[in-house]
Amino acid sequence: MLSLSDFWRRHRRKIFITTGVLGGGYLLYKLYDSQRRIADLDRQQCEHDELLKAQMQAHYEEVQRIADATTLPHAMHYLSIRIAEELDLSPLTDKLLRGKEQPYTLSSSEKLELWDRLKILSFTKLVVALWAVTMVSLYIRVQVNILGRHLYIDTARGLGSSDLPEDADLIDRDDQQKFLASVDYLANYGMQAMISNVQAAADEALKGKQLRDIFNTVVLHETFMQILEVFMSMGSPHQWVDFLMPRDIRFYKLVTASGHDETTLSGATKFDELMVETRAVLSSAEYTSVVDMSFKAAVDALIDEMRVQSGGSLISGMPLAKLVPRVVQMSPSLLAEPSNNRIIQVIRTIPEVELFFTLLYANMSDS
Repeated sequence: MLSLSDFWRRHRRKIFITTGVLGGGYLLYKLYDSQRRIADLDRQQCEHDELLKAQMQAHYEEVQRIADATTLPHAMHYLSIRIAEELDLSPLTDKLLRGKEQPYTLSSSEKLELWDRLKILSFTKLVVALWAVTMVSLYIRVQVNILGRHLYIDTARGLGSSDLPEDADLIDRDDQQKFLASVDYLANYGMQAMISNVQAAADEALKGKQLRDIFNTVVLHETFMQILEVFMSMGSPHQWVDFLMPRDIRFYKLVTASGHDETTLSGATKFDELMVETRAVLSSAEYTSVVDMSFKAAVDALIDEMRVQSGGSLISGMPLAKLVPRVVQMSPSLLAEPSNNRIIQVIRTIPEVELFFTLLYANMSDS
């Protein structure tokens, strides 16, 4: 019978090998188990992230749907009413029509004065309509992106995400609706001042233009762009933002820290915070580029439409006296329903504009 020491000497190599195999197997098992746990955690995190993204996208699409279905059509309709009220050209056209039917009711100087006023105001009304539809449609898209970010935060918090700003407050539906309704600021408060500035720009661009002067598509395009450029450059940089939303932050009852450049949001409502973020986007250099490209595309579409309606005669040119009535007739069509609004549709086909809003939403969601 082998003693324990003899057994050890005879079989120690096998024991070492067996022990090594068992130990290695145990180590591999632990490594595998650890890796499996990590994989499970990764899978759960991926599922969490996918759920978060899906819910975030659903919120964003809901806001976009509401904006396209209700906010934008309402804004266009209200703007159409307000522009028609503020720039009613029928008294001028009626007087000129009566003067044509009854030649002795108006003197030559009176007719010339009426025509000159109609010339300025017709271009003013058309540019006001073009500016309004362009800027309001872009403004609403900025709103949707900003709301998308806040809805992302709310969704992440609801799913228990810890990757949130410490001071992130939930945004309720009332603040959402109030924020979207703020698009009417232009129609309610900014319209008269905006019209006054556009009229001054039109007066400068049309200075020296006689009713007998020939306008073709090139001259008309240059005239519209000149009016827009003069108007946009008036006053301080980005002063045009004040027509879309108030400059005075007390309008939103924000608390301003004395001696600081930035606005302090302590004590402010979520609506106030949304409006401050909106002004920051509208005042950015990137957004200015978006606006410039949108105006260029809008004017191109307008000229193309007027060319078609003229039967092609605008290409070779027509006297300004014959062009003015066509300008008067074009204004209402610029504020048509979004689904039939060529200006809005054209702006949404500009790749750089779409890229801007894609990056804006992505950056906001990551911030």
